[in-house]
Amino acid sequence: MDEVQTGFGRTGDNFWGFQGHDVVPDIAVMAKGIANGFPMAAVVTTKEIASVMDSAIHFNTFGGNPVGCAMASTVLDVIEDEKLQENARELGSYYLMGLAKLRDQYEIVGDVRGKGFMMGIELVTDKDSKTALPKEQTLDILDDLKNMRLLCGKGGVAGNILRIQPPLVTTKADVDYALGCFDLAFANHRDRQSKQEAQFGEERKAHASM
Repeated sequence: MDEVQTGFGRTGDNFWGFQGHDVVPDIAVMAKGIANGFPMAAVVTTKEIASVMDSAIHFNTFGGNPVGCAMASTVLDVIEDEKLQENARELGSYYLMGLAKLRDQYEIVGDVRGKGFMMGIELVTDKDSKTALPKEQTLDILDDLKNMRLLCGKGGVAGNILRIQPPLVTTKADVDYALGCFDLAFANHRDRQSKQEAQFGEERKAHASM
């Protein structure tokens, strides 16, 4: 299981993503969240698999670093002491409810989904066909969000999924601000499309009258 992004309480209900799927992996890899951005990674596995690791040369760029280990230990304490997993669960649900309202409001939002502080917004041309929004339009929306000081990732096979993974220390005020940014970015997209369609209509009329 790759817990680089889903681990350390991000999904809210569980500390590890695999726990929400009733499976126990033989190997789990983790990084990023383990030391709050400081270069650190870890691999957890069974004794049986670990027992053969010394039969060949093995090395890890971030392995055995005492500074990284001290930071990771502190981060784990902060996650527990400040109840950041609970924060991801409670505010993640609030965030998703806000995104669901935007889904009902805008034609380009085909779906919103996720758990805790790991969410995605599917951008489409229309809700009926669910055709992926063209790349250039998705990039325009991302630029609008960036100009509003909100950074989003992009994923999916067609590159039309806005990936939302806020810090575990995100507050309700942060979520409200982000929802406002998405609202404005989607409204801006709607306005741009309306202007383009109106311009195209005028050009067709002009061409027909020639």
